[in-house]
Amino acid sequence: MAPSYQDLPPEDDFDENEVDFSDLKEQYEVRLEEGLDAFVVIDGLPVVPQESRDKLTKFLLRKLNTVGRASQEGVYMPLNDSNMTEGYAFVEFGAPSEAIAAVKALNGTPLDKKHTLLVNKLTDIDRYGREGRIDEEYVAPTIEPFQEKEHLRSWLSDPRDQIAMYRDKKVGVFWHEKEDQPEPVVDREHWTELFVEWSPLGTYLMSVHDQGVQLWGGKSWSRQRRFAHPGVKLINFSPAEKYLVTWSPQPLQVDETHPIPNLSADDDGKNYIIWDIATGKPLRSFVTIDLPPSTDAEGNPIKKKLQWPTFKWSADDKYVARMVQGQSISVYETPRMNLLDKTSIKIEGIMDFEWAPATPQREGIKGYEQLLCYWTPELGSAPAKVGLMSIPSKEVVRTRNLFNVADAKLHWQSNAEYVCVKVDIQKTKSRKSMTTNLEIFRVKEKGVPVEVIDTVKETVINFSWEPKGNRFVLITAGEVIANAAVAPKTAVSFFCPEKAKGNVVGNFKHIRTFEKKNSNGIYWSPKGRFVVVATLHSQVGFDLDFYDLDYEGPAEEKDKDLTANLQLMATGEHYGITSLEWDPSGRFVATVSSAFMHPMENGYKIWDFKGTLLREEQIERFKQLVWRPRPPTLLSKEEQKKIRKNLREYSKIFDEQDFEKKNTANRAVVEKRRRQLEEWNAWRERVIEQLKEEAVEVLGGNDGAVDAEGGEVIEEIVEEILEESEEVVA
Repeated sequence: MAPSYQDLPPEDDFDENEVDFSDLKEQYEVRLEEGLDAFVVIDGLPVVPQESRDKLTKFLLRKLNTVGRASQEGVYMPLNDSNMTEGYAFVEFGAPSEAIAAVKALNGTPLDKKHTLLVNKLTDIDRYGREGRIDEEYVAPTIEPFQEKEHLRSWLSDPRDQIAMYRDKKVGVFWHEKEDQPEPVVDREHWTELFVEWSPLGTYLMSVHDQGVQLWGGKSWSRQRRFAHPGVKLINFSPAEKYLVTWSPQPLQVDETHPIPNLSADDDGKNYIIWDIATGKPLRSFVTIDLPPSTDAEGNPIKKKLQWPTFKWSADDKYVARMVQGQSISVYETPRMNLLDKTSIKIEGIMDFEWAPATPQREGIKGYEQLLCYWTPELGSAPAKVGLMSIPSKEVVRTRNLFNVADAKLHWQSNAEYVCVKVDIQKTKSRKSMTTNLEIFRVKEKGVPVEVIDTVKETVINFSWEPKGNRFVLITAGEVIANAAVAPKTAVSFFCPEKAKGNVVGNFKHIRTFEKKNSNGIYWSPKGRFVVVATLHSQVGFDLDFYDLDYEGPAEEKDKDLTANLQLMATGEHYGITSLEWDPSGRFVATVSSAFMHPMENGYKIWDFKGTLLREEQIERFKQLVWRPRPPTLLSKEEQKKIRKNLREYSKIFDEQDFEKKNTANRAVVEKRRRQLEEWNAWRERVIEQLKEEAVEVLGGNDGAVDAEGGEVIEEIVEEILEESEEVVA
């Protein structure tokens, strides 16, 4: 018999607290946090009337559905009292992961030519706007009055170059003087904790600290930017100074107990940060990729070294790429830092790659492109390969197969007209005997032809192109003998193209080789033509050889058909030399013995381009000397040609200025000496008068006093000419 309502207990005896509703609550409870995680807020939208709202929504959905699933019903675009949209919208995706993907992929991207999307997770309101962080009442922001900032390139108005020197605990910036001591601009203690470095165009001086990196500039040398990255050890600027990469071996620790300015929980555990220099904000962070262990031919484990720079930039800062050795290249577009075409470029076995240092202009290619060159080793029966790839199309425009390859190095010429692949070829299976081939890709010629130079019989240990030119220098070394007490002698070889008609560049030919050297470094003048071949970090040699490849004297008969006339101008020495650097004008060379490398005879020397020693200075704990780079000239090619044509006229003006400056300096010395003599005579007269008042007889006073023996003190001032030169002015 079914129960009736009469069988229920009296109302007074019913206690609803005893009824268990937990299962119903769990089933129908609204999960606010879970639901809001799938929402994003999109700002930066156009303001349109109500009748255009649906059209705008459909247009917006085209963007949104590239990263997730969103429907028209899931887009809420509020209207104001005038039936106009407010310029923002709330969007619900199918899952929280899609909302996160939308923020990463779409934030900061253009919707059209006039509008840029700003995409944030709705739950960020609670994260960043919790109680106490946002006022209940709206307060209009105060607009600070305009303050004119210092011009960061005002130093270019002076014809002199600047140098930064790091000595012991002090860092100073100085004007370089040809013969005199450098003139200080600013000198500070504890300006850096690790090292200093100029930005590529010379706008900033960077200091590195345990807590991050700082950029300095302007006439007052004030801090322009600060980038917080605890434990930072390495940095890398992009070529146009738009971006900065910092790296620390310790992963970042970012949470509520360890807040770091401008960094969020998304950066926790990362090692690399890519920064936007203009805003000081991070664009994206990355972890260090641990490669699987590998062994050599004898089965011994190979110690992996950090490849730096890990992130390599295209010439125009538009792309930055990172390689996973043996697997792929990931190319990212700036400033969004999104992966190009949402996928990495799979290249099996890839060992290295390099961007072209200038935007290429290949024959027949009218569209925009950047080029990168890469190489892969022999895999099974497949040969080693060198490839040229066009970005953003990812099209491989040229490949070259190689055989018996032990190693390869990629060397771009500064104008991206050539790329030389230095291929070390093993003669035997033991890999103890090597030779080198040079595979030169002529990038701007039709079809990218490859010229092979296989006349080098020894291993090339260094290679360098002439800046903005088509000549190169290489250093070769004989076979290295295990446990040998002395390293093998090296040879320095020079190459240039043959003369050809028109704009055609001839085949590369050997000019001359200098044997029995200890050289290991090649340093071209930034303007080309002059080159210094040096011996660095060596205990057996510290030579400097200064060469001119356009010597104006008579050429040897065998060099008549070559585009170079080689001449060794001078040789020099710098004991303990650790680095060498040309100034931006190509007129001066600085050699440094750094305390970073050893404690012996630290200091620097300044040479002119001909190899004449101009100045040297030994400074205890001297660490760095770096020239301040100059940005590219704003003069047109026609204006530059005009200056070169009238160079003698300009040189007369500079000579007059130098002569006037020297005379001014001499007059200043004479005036200083005259003032010192007058001060001495005035003091002497005051003392004599004082002694007279005290009734003390003075010998040799201005009054001609004579002592008891009748002697008289005579004072004589002698001027001596130390050096005299005569110059005939035409």
